[in-house]
Order: sequence, then structure tokens, then C-alpha cells
Amino acid sequence: MSQWKQMTQNELEKQYSPSQWSHRMSADDVIKAHVAALRSGTEKARAVTQNILDVPYGEAEEEKLDVYMPISSSPDVPLVIYLHGGYWQFLSKEESGFMAVPLAHNGVVVVAVDYSTAPKGNMDLMVSQVRRSLVAVIQQYSHISGLYLCGHSAGAHLVAMVLSTDWSEYSVSPQIKGAFLVSGIYDLLPILSTYVNEPLKMTEEVALRNSPSQLVSQLKTSSSGCDIVVAVAQNDSPEFRKQSEDYFKSLQDAGLKVTFEDIPDTDHFNIIEQLVDENYYLTQLLLKMMGKS
Repeated sequence: MSQWKQMTQNELEKQYSPSQWSHRMSADDVIKAHVAALRSGTEKARAVTQNILDVPYGEAEEEKLDVYMPISSSPDVPLVIYLHGGYWQFLSKEESGFMAVPLAHNGVVVVAVDYSTAPKGNMDLMVSQVRRSLVAVIQQYSHISGLYLCGHSAGAHLVAMVLSTDWSEYSVSPQIKGAFLVSGIYDLLPILSTYVNEPLKMTEEVALRNSPSQLVSQLKTSSSGCDIVVAVAQNDSPEFRKQSEDYFKSLQDAGLKVTFEDIPDTDHFNIIEQLVDENYYLTQLLLKMMGKS
């Protein structure tokens, strides 16, 4: 298990500051470059795909999603829902359409979901929102050949929470075929005392009930047929890498269909940015999972 409880406050803050671990550029520059890459990728996707933007899935201002569609109308159309990162307080669907270019080119629908980031939204609300967004998608797109999820960082946490949903509360039983969890956090307790929690204001109780590491048995009940990929960057921090390794082992020990991918020559940011490239390893893995490679 992780030794985070023995860390000084400064050590813990650094472990949970992904920008401090990039080998490509400074902490400030890597975040600026990340936002620019995701935004330009999304702008390109909006220019070259058929899309429907700002589709509401609820009443709140942020409860909207963007749908990027393939040009071809094949009967075999998988759909992937993407949940963005940003530590539950940053980014939006305006930076979340970047992977639609290679995926739509290969006949895949991409749905980028917005949710109410902190401080406006709290953790319970965000988890509820992404669950409701999935319900709205499967009701609207019942003809799809398969439902897949992909999330980065905080978005990987939210994907894991979606996989761990008791769907009886929502009167649906989605058959999620696959999920990509990229550089995520699955145990929220270590971040309670860090800067990350300042806008979130999570208590220990809130952190526990929203930690996928605590909900593996519910995931097994709800998503036993799901192929799960837990991916981590070579240059993620040791603590981020440990989060992924520990969660992978928990899923594996529960008998779930899960693989661990340690992506070489990547950091916390370009591990997801490179999904704009059809030939990137994770893009190919995603296409293969959906039967599109």
C-alpha cells in the first residue's frame, strides 16, 4: 500500500501535482501546452466531423454534452463517452473533443460530457452528473453497437465511479463493454489535506463514498462484463502510478477483465493529448477494443 500517510505536507503536495513531474517543460508551461493542445484538437474535431453541440442531459447550466459523429452510416457504430480531467475544478467539454478526429474517421461516435466543476459543483454532484449523462446517452442512442468510456485524471476517477454505479436507482442497466482509465485517482483520501481539496471541500466521509477503491464489489456487480484498461504514464508521479497499480490489482483480485498499460515516454499530460493521433498506442488499443482497428 501507499506510504502517503508518512509523507510531509510538501511531499504529498508534490506527489499530487502532476505538472511537477513532466520532463518536457516547466510546470506552468506543461499546463498551458496541455490546454492549448486539447482546445486546438477539439476545434479541429468540430471543423471536420458532423457534430451536435450543447445537448442538455439535465437542468443545470453545465449539464450538457457534445456529440461527434462519423461520416459513414455503418450499422456497427460504437460510442465512447469521454470525461475530462482537470482535478474536478478545471477544463470542460470545450477541451474534450480532441480524440473525435481519429475515432470518427473509424466509425465511432464520441460524446464529450460537461459537469459542474468545483467550487460550483461538489464531488457528489459531479458523480451524479456523469452517471446521469450516461443514462441520457443510452436513451438517446439505443441503436449503438457498444458503449465505451474513457477518462483522464479526474475523468478516470469519474469513469470508475460510473462503472461502480448501482443502476437500479436509475431504472436502466447499461451494458458498458469497455473502459479506459488514464492516469486516474481511485483513492481520494490522500488528497484531502492537499491544495486539490481546497475548492472541493471534501470531508473524509465524502472522499470515502466517492473513492472507486472502496467500491470494487459494486463495480463487479454492475460492470462484470466490461473490459477495463488502467493506463499510467511513465512520468506520472510515484504516487499517481501507485494509485493506478493498486486499483488495477484490486480489480484483478476481484476477477474482473482488466489490463494494466504503462505507457513509455509519456507524462500525465501527453498520455492523453496523443489520442489525436490514430497511430498512437492508446488510440489503437481503443479502436481494437471497439473492433475498429
